[in-house]
Amino acid sequence: MTDIRLNSILDNDFYKITMQNAVVKLFPSSIVKYEFINRGKHEFPEGFDIALREAVNKMAELKLTKEEKKFMARTCPYLDLPYLDFLEGYHYDPSEVKISQEGTSLSVIVEGLWYRTILWEVPLLALISELHYEMNHMERDSNEVVMNKTLEKADSLGKLSVNFAEFGTRRRHSYKVQNLVMEALTQSKSSTFIGSSNVHFAMKYGVKPIGTHAHEWFMFHAAEYGFKMANKLALEHWVDVYRGDLGVALSDTYTTDVFFQQFDKKFAKLFDGVRHDSGAPLEFADKTIAHYEKHGINPLFKYIIFSDALNLEKVEEITNYCKGKIGISFGIGTNLTNDVGLKPMNIVMKLIGVQAPNQEWIPTVKLSDEHGKYTGDKKMIELAKEFLRIKE
Repeated sequence: MTDIRLNSILDNDFYKITMQNAVVKLFPSSIVKYEFINRGKHEFPEGFDIALREAVNKMAELKLTKEEKKFMARTCPYLDLPYLDFLEGYHYDPSEVKISQEGTSLSVIVEGLWYRTILWEVPLLALISELHYEMNHMERDSNEVVMNKTLEKADSLGKLSVNFAEFGTRRRHSYKVQNLVMEALTQSKSSTFIGSSNVHFAMKYGVKPIGTHAHEWFMFHAAEYGFKMANKLALEHWVDVYRGDLGVALSDTYTTDVFFQQFDKKFAKLFDGVRHDSGAPLEFADKTIAHYEKHGINPLFKYIIFSDALNLEKVEEITNYCKGKIGISFGIGTNLTNDVGLKPMNIVMKLIGVQAPNQEWIPTVKLSDEHGKYTGDKKMIELAKEFLRIKE
């Protein structure tokens, strides 16, 4: 068997930590379910489920160290101290993860209290990706090539004078490759690199952990309060917890057009900016600029974080288009942590259900700006489109 394992409980995306803090505070008894979605229709070799189970079982041994807790308290003063005490005592419970395999198809379901299960998604995807390359005996580029590619990208981004962060944990080739990428990004002299979504690597390399919330925050609110109230209440609850910190709003859980209907003057002023994660980026920039101007807000005092399947060409096109119109920043994922001469995996894990008080499951859906990224129960998708008046 392989010996692939996680090295730190903080080897996770920062928005999982920030959302967990909010969930512990606001929704401590909510029960949810997540499901692995194999968008790329990848085939898994025999015994993959056993190897993944072994790696998942090892995660029970992970624990927040004293040094990690000090780093979090120092770097993230907006996280509640009782939450950091909770995280210090938190252990992954592998019984929350159901893994099975039929032929080359893999099934992974996570179920349990939301405040506990919220941390599983990113490490599970990272483990699946790393095991996929190892068990299929796929040879990657050498360490030197990986480092040089990363340095060249950092140099190109530096010439564009745009800030960017590393967002590549969930579909990284491996822990080792992400480590090489971080090493290169932090030693590049001309780099405009500002941080990582991975808390462990942010701590290891002395950079800022970056992230706010994910689609599941809005998807949960839709299941709990209805589609019409989802964006508004999700943003309101975020503000209740963070009081103006962590002010980047994710805009495309139920399409950007619906989001902007509820992102009123109060939210537009209160949040520092918005994150783009699907659909045409230049069109999104136009909509965002027009929205701020409509509310009498100078777009140059706000910014967009672009984070959808970015490469250098896309970053350059977006930069040239937005220059002098609105602040911009980039979160680059797979193109940094899985550009190793192999095809990157196209895998996600999504919140698929929230348990109602009567213990029935309410299906969750996501209506991205790209129809190919719609996820969830087909009937519920149609219902959401009808409620929100979304036309194809």
